[in-house]
Amino acid sequence: MKEERNLPFLYPAVNGITKLGEVGSSPKQRLANLLPYDGVAKYYGILIDPFSADLYFASLLQSTAWKNDEAIFFGKHIITKRKVAWYGDSNYNYSYSNTDKKALPWTKELLELKQFVEEQTGHTFNSCLLNLYHNGEEGMAWHSDDEKALGEDPIIASLSFGAERKFCFKHKNTKEQVSLHLENGSLLLMKDFTQANWLHSLPKSKKVIRPRINLTFRTMLTSY
Repeated sequence: MKEERNLPFLYPAVNGITKLGEVGSSPKQRLANLLPYDGVAKYYGILIDPFSADLYFASLLQSTAWKNDEAIFFGKHIITKRKVAWYGDSNYNYSYSNTDKKALPWTKELLELKQFVEEQTGHTFNSCLLNLYHNGEEGMAWHSDDEKALGEDPIIASLSFGAERKFCFKHKNTKEQVSLHLENGSLLLMKDFTQANWLHSLPKSKKVIRPRINLTFRTMLTSY
């Protein structure tokens, strides 16, 4: 008989979905919009217990087909220390920073995490971009995930494992900023034209010495 492996949870779950109301604050408080206007960013907090999150981190670190990220700026080819991997339902072509990536087939583990994120958010996804930051010396500059392949209003779910890192938003016009800390085993959802109106970044920090893995689930258009 084939053994079934279920995602472990820190909090009591019903039908595989965590009861967010038992996390220490009301669902309304936990899922309040972090952005004051022109977008929606909801932070679910920690949804996977620390022990299980650490196991996922260790497994993803070893099993993911990591490659150093590449970018072309002003004609100069740059290879970053930060590593990335791209998975999906099909071999989608994802272009950003003037470089192209072909999606790899899902692993069993990534499919488990995708299902978990879909159950929590109520949205479906067909691809995932993973980032590996070895320590606080690696980060992400201001940008928005507004590529044509993601559609006019992308919905992006970000699942974090490993070191806690500061995450920032900045409005493209008013320059107002909002920040939070993404914890080990936590989930953040961005939607409702957040990418059109806000930039986001992961600032570098010398205080962070542990690595972090971030999974950003998204939906690629089949034609655009």
